[in-house]
Amino acid sequence: MTDQGHTEISVAMIVARARNGVIGRDGELPWHLADDLALFKAATLGHPIIMGRKTWQSLPRRPLPKRDNIVLTRDGTFSASGAHVFTSMAPALQAAKALARQAGKDRVFLIGGEAIYRVGLDYADQLWITEVDVQLEGDAHFPPFQPDAFEEVHAATYPANDRNDFAFTFRHLKRRPPVDEV
Repeated sequence: MTDQGHTEISVAMIVARARNGVIGRDGELPWHLADDLALFKAATLGHPIIMGRKTWQSLPRRPLPKRDNIVLTRDGTFSASGAHVFTSMAPALQAAKALARQAGKDRVFLIGGEAIYRVGLDYADQLWITEVDVQLEGDAHFPPFQPDAFEEVHAATYPANDRNDFAFTFRHLKRRPPVDEV
């Protein structure tokens, strides 16, 4: 609980990454994983989502339905029909948390891309990572992070098949509480 009597809203990052950290190529996902897209939808539905301008522009359908869409961009003149636009992470998170609270949700999701993940990693309480069983070329990467700062609370493996280009493991990690220094 916060000092205002509100339940703390957690910040979760949700991402699919190859073994070598690649998350995108030429503004698109470098794979088709229908089961992962279903997991993404189930996790984020009803929750506020924060994304960068490039991710917003790559969406086949804007805004993503049944979610409060927030776009983060350095361009103060950018507008996104159906989304809230911010130019820095702190006010975007503040707005997302307020929207989550209003909707009775306990988390907000950072959904990409690379710049959002880089800035958002310090804010993240949870990581929802799809580890795609492939190494490939790409121009967008998930930033390195300290795996021992997180504990795995759930994992599920999915095979490569007619729905998924590659096998993958969907992992839910929560940040460990900081160890008090003596």
